[in-house]
Parts: sequence; structure tokens; C-alpha cells
Amino acid sequence: MAEGSRDQGGAGAADPEEDSPNMIVYRKIEDIVTRIQDEKAGGIAVRTVKSFLSKIPSVVSGAEIVQWLVKNLFIEDPAEAIHLGSLIAAHGYIFPISDHVLMLKDDGTLYRFQSPYFWPSNCWEPENTDYAIYLCKRTMQNKARLELADYEAENLARLQRAFARKWEFIFMQAEAQVKIDRKKDKAERKILDSQERAFWDVHRPVPGCVNTTEMDIRKCRREKNPHRVKKSVYGVPDDGQSQPSPIHISSQPSRKPTREDVQKEITFLNIQLDRHCMKVSKVADSLMSYTEQFMEYDPFVSAPEPSNPWLSDDTAFWDLEASRDPSQQRVKKWSFSLEEALKDPAGRDQFLKFLESEFSSENLRFWLAVQDLKRRPLQDVASRAQEIWQEFLAEGAPSSINLDSHSYERTSANLKDPGRYSYEDAQEHIFQLMKSDSYARFLRSNIYQDLLLARKKQPADTEQGRRTSLEKFTRSVGKSLTGKRLTGLMQSS
Repeated sequence: MAEGSRDQGGAGAADPEEDSPNMIVYRKIEDIVTRIQDEKAGGIAVRTVKSFLSKIPSVVSGAEIVQWLVKNLFIEDPAEAIHLGSLIAAHGYIFPISDHVLMLKDDGTLYRFQSPYFWPSNCWEPENTDYAIYLCKRTMQNKARLELADYEAENLARLQRAFARKWEFIFMQAEAQVKIDRKKDKAERKILDSQERAFWDVHRPVPGCVNTTEMDIRKCRREKNPHRVKKSVYGVPDDGQSQPSPIHISSQPSRKPTREDVQKEITFLNIQLDRHCMKVSKVADSLMSYTEQFMEYDPFVSAPEPSNPWLSDDTAFWDLEASRDPSQQRVKKWSFSLEEALKDPAGRDQFLKFLESEFSSENLRFWLAVQDLKRRPLQDVASRAQEIWQEFLAEGAPSSINLDSHSYERTSANLKDPGRYSYEDAQEHIFQLMKSDSYARFLRSNIYQDLLLARKKQPADTEQGRRTSLEKFTRSVGKSLTGKRLTGLMQSS
């Protein structure tokens, strides 16, 4: 009797959710899914598939899942394996990345495994506010693959009317999650977006699809336990305090920080303390000086010569800006920074001419070659990268440049697998070298000063030439008129 009472007491103390029919089904499915993902025990290898212009990370094909089910669960009929896989997909444990229909196909359709946090056994009843946050967040992300379907747009409109009083709070929550998502890696963000979409495909399915989460047994159990607080998909605890979305929280259990973790945190905080902070007043002064400096170059603020092409449809201003014969304004703009000088084709040519006079033109030629490499077609990048190495950095190169050891080692390591940005460190080093040394001498050189003074004198010379031409024209007209008058008088007499 005592043992029987103890057994009954232990049974009564157990979590009733673990004994529910739903949980028994979920645990069986989760055991199968865990075995499928275990590569060491003969599971399916999750891989990254290359498409035409992008990569699809962490996917498996439907045919691989069907083959695994037939082989490891001793299923003789493939149709039975497809049916079992469709049941697993209907509960959201696997999902296709191409559409919202949660079913398994025995072909090359790509599927992805759901994160354990979004398993039905961990999150049973998401609230409508959670769904509103998710849909609102989707509208903020400017991506074609995240556009709302028609039924989702209708649901969003209905939720917005229902939660009109607290829609501002929902919008702020969605905006905060979007900002956090943008800081994540592109591939990780793509996986998390698809997992969150699949979760809502289970709990808010496409019209016409079966909702596997709506069962009478759950309603009965909720009536028996009315004080049970619903768990939110976005991690809102029982006391109502808000927490970040689970897609921003690791599903792994928290562990006690080690000595190395504490040391890393101390190092990070010391770096933050040593960071240079600038006063707001200095930032404002810098912004005002920048605005004043470039004000005369803004056609919307200062009227350009000869006319504003955005107002008059006259492209003469753009033709003058693109010509190899720069105006005084363009020459003056070169003194603002090296970036402005290299941005102007005429300024780039003059700076190259100055470097040739100092026998250091290889620095700018290297910088321009790397800029050109970034715009080359992909099939030409590797060969062009090797040509740049042979011309500027190889031993005995004809145009050897002065590069520090760190940048040289990084560049040589990058060239083992050459890409568009293999010379990024070397280019930055050469640019800083030209900016701190050659550029200052260029502004003081006769090449720049003569060009600047010549452009200043040119308007006066032009005006003087116009006056001379006008005087000649007046004299010629006057002589012709005087001659006509004398001829008329002679004929009249």
C-alpha cells in the first residue's frame, strides 16, 4: 500500500504535459529528426548548395530524407516513407525552403531542419501579438523572398485593427528585432528567417492546409488547468516582462562563465574605456565646416555655371565637369582631400604627372590597377591579380612599390585564392603613403599652383578678349556707316 501510494504520489507530481498524447507524438518525431541530423551515426549530411548567383546554406534534399527513412526505419514501401516524412513536415520539424506547403517530396526539393526552439514541444501556443510582430517585421525587410503573401497581408490588416491601441508597441518590437537581424551574418540571417517562417506556417497555415496544432485534447487540458500561462514564441515570461526574440538567443543551455570568458570580458571593457570619444560640439563644428566647404559645389544650393541641368535640361554643366580641361572650381576642389583629387579624371592625370616627376608614379598606378581589378569580370580576376603581383610586388618587379611586411604577408596569403579584394591591405597602405607624403607636396608644387593661377586668370583674359572683339566690331560698323553716309551725300549733291 505504501509503495502504491508513493507511486501514485510520484505520478501526480510528474508534469502532466509530458503524459499528453501530443507530447508522446512529438517525442517520437524528435527522436527520428535527431537521428537524421546525426551525421556520425549515419545521418544525412547537411550541406550548402550553390545556385546560379547565390548559395543556399544548411539544406538536404527530399529524396535523401526518403532514402534514410526507408533504410533506417525498415520501411518497405517508399510511399509509406513519404507519408511519414510528410507528417514530420506537417508538424514543422522539416520544411521546404521554396514554398509554404509543409509536405515531403521524393525529389530534389531542398529542405531545412527546424531549430529546436521552434519545435511544437517547446512552444505550444504563440499569441496573436507574436504573429503581428512577425508580419510587421516582414514588411520592414526589403527582400523579395520575405514579401507577404495575400493571406498574410489580410491577417496583418485584421491584426492591426484588433490591436489598434497597442500597435505602436508591436511596431517598436518589430523594428528592434530588424535592427538586431541586420547585424548578423547573411547566411545565418537567411536560415533564421526561413525557420521563423516555417514556425508560423505550422501555427498560422496557408488557407486550405491542416493546422496540426489545433486539437481537442489541448482544449480539454487547458480547461482542467485554467491557471496555466501560455508560453510566447518570443520568450515573454510569466511575469509579463519582455525578452528578445528566440531567434536572437542561442538554443543551447547557459553555462557558467569560465576564467577565459571573464578575461575576454575584461579585455573588451578595457578597450571600450580607452576608446577616443569626441565631443558633440566638435562633431557639429566639423559637420558645419564640411557643409560650408562643399556648399558652392552643390547645384541645389548654389547656382552653377552656365546653368543648373536639373532645372534647365541643359547638359553643358555636366560636359564641363567631365572635360579634361578643368575649371577653377574643380582645381580648387582637389585641395580638399586626396579622394577628391583622384575622383576627378583631370586631377588624377595631374597627380600622376607630378608623381612621374618624383619617380614614384608606381604607387598611383598600383592603386588604379587594384581599383580596376574590383570592376573586372569574375573570369578575369585571377589572371589580372597575378599580373598586378608580377608588375608591382614580385621579386624583381619592374614597378616595385614600398610595402610594409604585414601588408605584404596578408596580400601574398590572399593570392593563394585570388579575388577582387586580395589587395585591400596593400592598397590601403599605399593610399595612406600617398596621402601623407606625395599629396601634400603636390598641392605645393608648381604643377598645381600654375594650374590654379591659370584658371583664376582665365576669366579676366576672356573678358578682356570680349572687350577687344566688341571694340573691333564697333569700329568696323562705324566705318561702314560713315562710308555709307558720305556716299549718300555725294549722290545727293
